[in-house]
Amino acid sequence: MATGRTHRPATRSRGIPEATVARLPLYLRALTALSERSVPTVSSEELAAAAGVNSAKLRKDFSYLGSYGTRGVGYDVEYLVYQISRELGLTQDWPVVIVGIGNLGAALANYGGFASRGFRVAALIDADPALTGKAVAGIPVQHTDDLEKIIKDNGVSIGVIATPAGAAQQVCDRLVGAGVTSILNFAPTVLNVPDGVDVRKVDLSIELQILAFHEQRKAGEEAVAEALPDGLPAAAATAAESADKGPDGDVPAVMPA
Repeated sequence: MATGRTHRPATRSRGIPEATVARLPLYLRALTALSERSVPTVSSEELAAAAGVNSAKLRKDFSYLGSYGTRGVGYDVEYLVYQISRELGLTQDWPVVIVGIGNLGAALANYGGFASRGFRVAALIDADPALTGKAVAGIPVQHTDDLEKIIKDNGVSIGVIATPAGAAQQVCDRLVGAGVTSILNFAPTVLNVPDGVDVRKVDLSIELQILAFHEQRKAGEEAVAEALPDGLPAAAATAAESADKGPDGDVPAVMPA
């Protein structure tokens, strides 16, 4: 058994690095915004700034697509939207099922961005009999007893898990057994999947914890700055801070006994 995701053969055969694939949706989002404003061309610097990357990395990423832009003109926005959409497989309709229609699952079902990005919510599935038949975002919720039939009837290869952690692995196993080969996991747990199945994990609590770390560090830096005597040069402040650190700069030195 393997945990996480595997590379898709199509991506390997084209030689596109996984890191580049992860940035393509960022470029597509920025390009789509430009297209909606009827902007015909964009420079690598402008697009890189909109996507939050540096321009050299963007040009390297686009070289894997065979797109090099035109000197003095930039990149054709509409053509790049098509190129990236084709590379990501968004030029076809991908049916998706969402399993777990609690608050999060219902919010995902109501998200309007799926359809415009090549995805169609084909079914909503939940284990609660009280939800069966109830319409969420205009789609009737179906019971998990019918999961395998729903997957087969709709030709689904992508599943979204929004269940509690305790139910996620069992749901994952059933999805994989029914033929689903890509899973977006919102449950706060790590899923075990066989080779050939891709898993992308979205853990909101982890993202918040990372933000809390940065907030704590910023608060600490502000406290140090406020505690320094007025007029103390920045270099002296840095030296004073370094004096409390070990030889590696981040671990307090241990004094010998």
